[in-house]
Amino acid sequence: MDLVIKNGTIITATDTYKADIAVEDGKIIMIGKNITQTEGAKLVDASGKYVLPGAIDAHTHLEMPFGGTTSADSYEAGTRAAACGGVTTVFDFVIQRKGQGLIEAVEGRRTICDPQACVDYSFHTAITDLTPEILEEMKESVEYGVPSFKLFMVYKKEGLMVDDGVLAKALEKSKDIGALIAVHAENPDLIDMRIEKFLSEGKTSAWYHYLSRPEFVEAEANKRAIHWAKAFDAPLYIVHLANKEGLEEVTKARNEGYEIYAETCPQYLHFTNEVYKREDGRNFVCSPPIKGKESQEALWKGILNGSIQTVATDHCPFQSYEKDWGKDDFTKIPNGCMGIENLYPYMLSEANKGRISFNKVVEVCSTNVAKIFGCAPQKGTIAAGSDADIVIYDPNKKFVVSKENMHSDVDHTIWEGIELKGYPVMTFSRGKLVYKDGQFLGTPGHGQFIKCKGRK
Repeated sequence: MDLVIKNGTIITATDTYKADIAVEDGKIIMIGKNITQTEGAKLVDASGKYVLPGAIDAHTHLEMPFGGTTSADSYEAGTRAAACGGVTTVFDFVIQRKGQGLIEAVEGRRTICDPQACVDYSFHTAITDLTPEILEEMKESVEYGVPSFKLFMVYKKEGLMVDDGVLAKALEKSKDIGALIAVHAENPDLIDMRIEKFLSEGKTSAWYHYLSRPEFVEAEANKRAIHWAKAFDAPLYIVHLANKEGLEEVTKARNEGYEIYAETCPQYLHFTNEVYKREDGRNFVCSPPIKGKESQEALWKGILNGSIQTVATDHCPFQSYEKDWGKDDFTKIPNGCMGIENLYPYMLSEANKGRISFNKVVEVCSTNVAKIFGCAPQKGTIAAGSDADIVIYDPNKKFVVSKENMHSDVDHTIWEGIELKGYPVMTFSRGKLVYKDGQFLGTPGHGQFIKCKGRK
C-alpha cells in the first residue's frame, strides 16, 4: 500500500462511520479498523476530522470563448482551484462549432486540457449544429465516453441556441442510444423583448440584467423542456435551475415517474437578486441570474427532499475589468461567476451549521453526479475499488473567503468575506496529495480523462 488514512470519520452519501482507509496505485484497496501501515506507506492521521469522497463539479466553463473574451481560468488554473476546494473531478463543456464533429470537438479540447489538468476531468458536449450526420454521431460519442449533451435554449445571437425541433430530435435520439440531454432553459424572445424595453428607457444597471430574465422567463423554458422530455419519455437534466416555479415542474414530473434531473448552484443558494443593486452588482451577472428569496428557499427545500439531485458551479469567471465593460450597459457584461473552489467548502459549511446533513452534501456534490453521468463507482464514493479521490475536512477550522486565499487566476471573488464553518485541509486525487492547508501541491498533467458510461 502507498497511503493509510487513520482515525477519521468517513462520510458517504449513505453512511457515517469511523474507519481507516488503505490506498495503493491510486485506488482504495481496503477500509477497516486498525489497518496496519506497511513499510514505505505514507500515514495520515485524520483524528477529529471527516473523510469524504472528492466533489465532482458537473458544470464548468474553462478557457471558454464568450461575450467577446475568454473565461478567465485556464484548465490549469481552474483545476488547481478545484483541487484546493476538494473538487477532484470536473466536467467541462465542449462547444461544437458549425460544421464540426462531436468527437472532433472533444478531442480538440482534450489536446488543450490533457497537459494542464491538475485533477481528473470529463466533458459534456454542447450541440449547436445538429445535422443528420451529427445526430448519428451522438451514438459514437456515447461509446467514446462522452454520453451527455447540452442544448442551449438561449443565446440566439451568439449562435448557440437550438429550437424546439432540434431539442425534440435530440431527446428522441438520446433515449435510443443511452445518452443524456441537458438544457440551459430560458426564453430568448422574452429576454430580447425586455432588454430592448429597458435600454430604450435608459435602464442599464446590473439590476436590469435580472429584470430582463426574471423567474417566469426561466420557468417557462423549464416547463417547455420538461414537456418535450415527457412526450418522448427521454431523460432530461436541467442545468443551473434557479427558480421556484421551474422546480415545482421538476418535482411534478419526477413524482409522475419521469427521469428528470435538476442541478442548482451555490450562488443561487447563498445570494439573492439584491446583489444586482450593489455597486459591484455586475460581478454577480450570470445566466440564469440569481433570483429572489422565495426561489432561494425553494431550492434549499428541493435539495432536502430530493427534487434537486446535484449542486454544481457553472464556473465561468471573467476579470473585473471585463465585467466593467457593462458598467453603463448590462448587456455588455460577460455572463458568469466563479465558484469551483467554493462549491464543497460552502456546502459542507452549511452542513456544519446544521442546515443539511453531511451525507446530503456528499450525495448532491459527488455521488449523484457520478451516477447520473456514468462514472460511478470509479468516482463519487469511498469504497474498495474506487479511485482514491479523498478530502479530509476539519469541522473546527474557521475560514473567511478572500481573493487572497483562492487559487484561480480571477482577480476577484463574489464570495469575498463569506465566513465558513469548517474547511478542507487535504485533497487527494487518485491517492496523490494535491492540496494541504491552503497550499496547492499538485502538478499540471496529473489529471486524466474519465470515460463515462452511457445509460444502458
